[in-house]
Amino acid sequence: MFHAVRTSQKLTAYRNSSVLCYNIPSLNQTKSNIQTNKNNLYTSSVSNQHALHRNDLITANRVVVKLGSAVITREDECGIALGRLASIVEQVSQLQNQGKDMLMVTSGAVAFGKQKLRQEIIMSMSMRQTISQRETRGHPILEPRACAAAGQSGLMSLYEAMFLQYGIRTAQVLLTKPDFYNEFTRKNLHSTLNELLKLNIIPILNANDAVAPPPETDKDLAGVISVKDNDSLAARLAVEVGADLLIIMSDVNGLYNVPPGQPGSRLLHTYCPDSDVDQIVFGEKSRVGLGGMESKVGAATWALKHGVSCVICNGCEDNAIVNISQGKKVGTFFTSQPSTGTPVEVQALQAREGGRLLQALSGKERAAIVHRLADLLIERKIDILTANQQDVSSAYAAGLTGPMVARLFLNEKKLQTLADGLRQIADDALSAVGRVIKRTQISKGMELRQITVPIGVLMVIFESRPDALPQVAALAICSGNGLLLKGGKEASVTNKLLHGLVEEALEMFVPKETISLVSRREDIQDLLHMSDDIDLVIPRGSSELVKTIQEASKGIPVLGHSEGVCHVYVDERVNPEMALRIVKDSKCDYPAACNAMETLLLHKSHIYTPLFDSICDTLKQANVTIHLGPRIAAAIKFGPPEETNMKKEYGALECAVEIVNGVDDAINHINQYGSSHTDTIVTENDDHAERFLQMVDSACVFHNSSTRFADGYRFGLGAEVGISTSRIHARGPVGMEGLLTTKWILHGSGETVADFAEGKQKYIHEKLSIATVTHNGNSAVSSN
Repeated sequence: MFHAVRTSQKLTAYRNSSVLCYNIPSLNQTKSNIQTNKNNLYTSSVSNQHALHRNDLITANRVVVKLGSAVITREDECGIALGRLASIVEQVSQLQNQGKDMLMVTSGAVAFGKQKLRQEIIMSMSMRQTISQRETRGHPILEPRACAAAGQSGLMSLYEAMFLQYGIRTAQVLLTKPDFYNEFTRKNLHSTLNELLKLNIIPILNANDAVAPPPETDKDLAGVISVKDNDSLAARLAVEVGADLLIIMSDVNGLYNVPPGQPGSRLLHTYCPDSDVDQIVFGEKSRVGLGGMESKVGAATWALKHGVSCVICNGCEDNAIVNISQGKKVGTFFTSQPSTGTPVEVQALQAREGGRLLQALSGKERAAIVHRLADLLIERKIDILTANQQDVSSAYAAGLTGPMVARLFLNEKKLQTLADGLRQIADDALSAVGRVIKRTQISKGMELRQITVPIGVLMVIFESRPDALPQVAALAICSGNGLLLKGGKEASVTNKLLHGLVEEALEMFVPKETISLVSRREDIQDLLHMSDDIDLVIPRGSSELVKTIQEASKGIPVLGHSEGVCHVYVDERVNPEMALRIVKDSKCDYPAACNAMETLLLHKSHIYTPLFDSICDTLKQANVTIHLGPRIAAAIKFGPPEETNMKKEYGALECAVEIVNGVDDAINHINQYGSSHTDTIVTENDDHAERFLQMVDSACVFHNSSTRFADGYRFGLGAEVGISTSRIHARGPVGMEGLLTTKWILHGSGETVADFAEGKQKYIHEKLSIATVTHNGNSAVSSN
């Protein structure tokens, strides 16, 4: 394997051990040496420009896949791992049938031949020899070149049979080192490969191990001979044929900073040879094959320098080849562009540590951080609005209009409202963390307390609205949580500036890394798999965003709402003026908001009445496009177009209008077509109002109020991290209380369970007052 550290072993031994090693430069070679090698020996007939980002791999057309010995060989190194190989063949076939040019560099001939020859030897042994071999658990020592000669035809027959299942033909190409040094054979190689690719035939290349010198015996395997490594062959071939992408498949997930399994080991998703080489400590070579991870990195680095994009990945991972070709974060991506930010794995760990430090602060200290952030919003308002104007201008240039730009836009009034909200959050922070919510006297000398504590590390993903960043940051600070933030790219300039203000405020008491801004969209997929480091994900934005996050999250709870299909029901007995004002405000105050009205329900008695005409006129004057529901469309001969989807969230100056028979009919309609977000009834009938409030199954249910009041600031929460329609933990606008959980604190005086079992102690379970309790120096005022 690649795991045990051997820092003194360099690539020199590797380069001298096999005919497959084409003087691939080591990681410590200078750029001048690399350029010299390129000019002398490795001038390819095709010059490529490698991808700088993973997303660029989507356009890769010619792909070389290198299968390491450890990937396709069984654990006993005597035969092929058929299931694993079948998966790889399926993926290669899928890409080939999509129009890509696929080439494979494969090991396995020695293992295949070893299995075949071992069977022959066993068949020719006497009964006494067979029994003796089983008792000693010995294996016949087989010459690897003979194994390769015996196994090559069988391996190719296996590939041919597998690829034929997908309608694809294959051809074997055996190579040796001189084939690349002889100009005539190089031209023949180019011609052969190009002709095969034109005919939709996948070339399968391998070193001609039948004429190669044998490798050293693996001591740990008691005489079982290792299979050869083809890293340098794959790199050389990729450059020769002008490949766009080289995928080197190994038995680990990619390149680690130190060998996997060691303390501090971390997978590097992106690796820049020019800047990251000093961060790597290599282990031993694979126990099968001639190379280790160092040889793979050397080959990938050399190929990258010659214009071929490279990824080292785990060949045992499901759908790895297809996912890499789709630009997904699989394995280690090699790039010449140095990383400019902190890896997300490190950001998550820093958020965890920072959150613990936040929790250790007093309520006054946490409040002071948020008060400082509120002051900074006003002090730096010119800088903030300048940055915001850049984002707004870019949005218009990109063709964004309407609700998207409205959410993006900031002004002095919004900043002042935002600062006021943060101060309100800060004042509530004094007793938030460590508040005792339950006290019980277990027995004489034993007291149990339930106290509030932070959830841990939050990840909040939000679209467009840059004002969400300081709001969410303030809530995280006051609740003692570490935080990862990912804003929309349309607000990137504003978000970066606002995050800088958050960092400045944090440094009063805790590291600025306590709250980090995730810069790349592709990092989200990785973060959603980090269930050990992130405790809660909160997406704020469109229903599409929320659904995407819910589906992608692996083991991390997601707090959010799928849609904001909010209703206003105008009952039979109603104040017409009140109804008009509530309908207009619910729809027109902020049409893009998730708490804006999307469907207006009218009691059937209002058809053809002055109230009906007034509502329609008011909405039209506000440029609201009306869509009629099926019932009202059947009752009106001439009118707006019919809306067949009553679950639609418009998010703009549009809404549906429908009639119902009464309050129960309205309740049934909302429970069937709503999204459990916010719904309101306008009525002077208190019985109808009470029934509506009780029976509508939504997070927020109002009487004679606009749906727009479903908001953390308007609820007096200061702000919100989002609105939840889930039925556990928090529901509705989620403020600071929704970011807390509890833990139990037990104070004893030496008691044991045996004391109670033997009758020495008795349970009291007396409920104690929690009027004023202090825990660990934090004010924890509460009431029964």
